[in-house]
Amino acid sequence: MVGRILIVDDVATNRIVLKVKLTAAGYRPVVAPDGATALAMARAELPELVLLDLMLPDLSGIEVLRRLRADPLTQGLPVLVMSAPADARLRVECFRAGADEVLTRPVDDQTLLARIRSFMRQRAEFAELGPTPAAALPLMGLAEPAAEFTPPARIALITARPETAMRLRRELAPHCADRLIAMTAEEALAEGLRPGSAPDAFLIEADLAVAGGGLRLMSELQSRANTRHAAFAILGTAESGFAPAMAYDLGAHDVAGGEISGSELALRLDRLLRRKRADDRLRASVQDGLRLAVIDPLTGLYNRRYAAARLAAIAEGTAAEGGEFAVMVVDLDRFKSVNDRWGHAAGDAVLVEVARRLGLSLRSGDLLARIGGEEFLAALPATGLTDGRIVAERLCHAVEEAPVQLPCGTRVAVTVSIGLAVGRAPGAEVPLRDTMRDTVDRADRALLAAKSAGRNQVTISRSAA
Repeated sequence: MVGRILIVDDVATNRIVLKVKLTAAGYRPVVAPDGATALAMARAELPELVLLDLMLPDLSGIEVLRRLRADPLTQGLPVLVMSAPADARLRVECFRAGADEVLTRPVDDQTLLARIRSFMRQRAEFAELGPTPAAALPLMGLAEPAAEFTPPARIALITARPETAMRLRRELAPHCADRLIAMTAEEALAEGLRPGSAPDAFLIEADLAVAGGGLRLMSELQSRANTRHAAFAILGTAESGFAPAMAYDLGAHDVAGGEISGSELALRLDRLLRRKRADDRLRASVQDGLRLAVIDPLTGLYNRRYAAARLAAIAEGTAAEGGEFAVMVVDLDRFKSVNDRWGHAAGDAVLVEVARRLGLSLRSGDLLARIGGEEFLAALPATGLTDGRIVAERLCHAVEEAPVQLPCGTRVAVTVSIGLAVGRAPGAEVPLRDTMRDTVDRADRALLAAKSAGRNQVTISRSAA
């Protein structure tokens, strides 16, 4: 894994040692000896991670943190603070200023590298969802303003002994506005099977029942669809022989010691939940973008791009089963006259209503797409000529049976013409794609025949008949 890491430290020896270690691990470190240089380099280099010492000659590490978080270009950078032994209040101040982690020197190399790998992995997963840096997101339509109201998150507390979970809840409650729920491992796994009910974050004791039981539970929850995007924090102690590096490498987003204060633990969980919400918003934006790429924005039906891929899948299924599939090309009759007489808003209303009526007359597994201005395509898997004709005539009747009401209040009669063709499993010498295209072409030619014969009717392709 290769990533650019900004090392901020006023001690040259520390910078050199860290740079050597990170280079040996495959990273690309850059260094800054003071806070002002660090802030300038963070904007210019846009590193994947910042290693920040608290004692700097010009600015305090806390002030550097605050400025990084206040800058839209750098506010999303993971920042790992490295400090000399300090009291709990300083750690809490670091987290309040925006630190993602605070490690006390001397730092174990294995733990440091595992923590860096964890940050890099999370950042890579985020980058897969959209462009980086974050400043580019609004330009791509993938960023949204923060919601005015964020409902409380659900945080599951899973410990070996119930009294430990109760103690954690008492310590966290004064510092946390989210819902704290004590759970057993079995209850957590059951929640993960129910969509919409899973916790947003899990705080899991490292040793559940047996040593490492919490890590195994985390791995199981991360493999399930309903809990794999949750935030995971592991609670362990050095006395139990717990290795934080292993937890990070197994996918933990944070690791805390058992002696941690309630205020610091609450800030850590809040930081994890903030990142999770940002990931969720971006993931939803990407999913909406993917959906819109295959959806016609006016009618809500699939568009031509999706129809081609779905029709190919239907043809493949037909080839595998040796059956038939029906294709219909549907076109509104004299649609131009609607636009010319009542305007394009009226034409849009007609298209929307016709699309609705067509959809209600088809099965859930059938394909219906808008492939042109007033042209639709329907594909029916496992459907032969007789059943296809019945469905096509039903579509004609569904459109014709009642006038469409326009926005101006006028009601206008609308009819459609339909060309029908049936595709069959091809022989070994005929490519499947050619069979699919031929079926659509035959349906299109049948549509032209229906138009020539007077409209408002179904015409069957000669080859299909």
